[in-house]
Amino acid sequence: MKRMISLRDERLKEKDRVKAPVKKKEDPSAIKEREVPQHPSCLFFQYNTQLGPPYHILVDTNFINFSIKAKLDLVQSMMDCLYAKCIPCITDCVMGEIEKLGQKYRVALRIAKDPRFERLPCMHKGTYADDCLVQRVTQHKCYIVATVDKELKRRIRKIPGVPIMYISRHRYNIERMPDDYGAPRF
Repeated sequence: MKRMISLRDERLKEKDRVKAPVKKKEDPSAIKEREVPQHPSCLFFQYNTQLGPPYHILVDTNFINFSIKAKLDLVQSMMDCLYAKCIPCITDCVMGEIEKLGQKYRVALRIAKDPRFERLPCMHKGTYADDCLVQRVTQHKCYIVATVDKELKRRIRKIPGVPIMYISRHRYNIERMPDDYGAPRF
């Protein structure tokens, strides 16, 4: 391996040498500016004050599928978990994702078309449901997100004030709510 001359070597000409960077002295009388991330006014500490009954719950594709496997009625189990009226909301992207799954998930499609579900139109291109849910929750912090997907949960946890509903031990649970409710086990 060849050895190279350092750019600070005395044998180099003055114009080829690297000059040491000169540090600027800070003016002590200058006002120091610091950017602090702005949190929405609806947050009281880490809890969202915009959330209240009736709860609007954004439902993900896999949440419907796991609810079917666990033999849980979506609307009734949500009400058992939160002890209040719940309005499940489904976006066009989630509906498109369920339709793409085909015949195997026709029960999930029938549940998603239930008139008790509120249908939310999407104005963006593509049908990737996870991006759609994260974008909608970031804009409007009045939703609870119902999902079982670990990656989506990780993305939503980064958004302050958005509770997550998930399935564990054949019942719905919720995290990041002021009173962490849990559905009673029957």
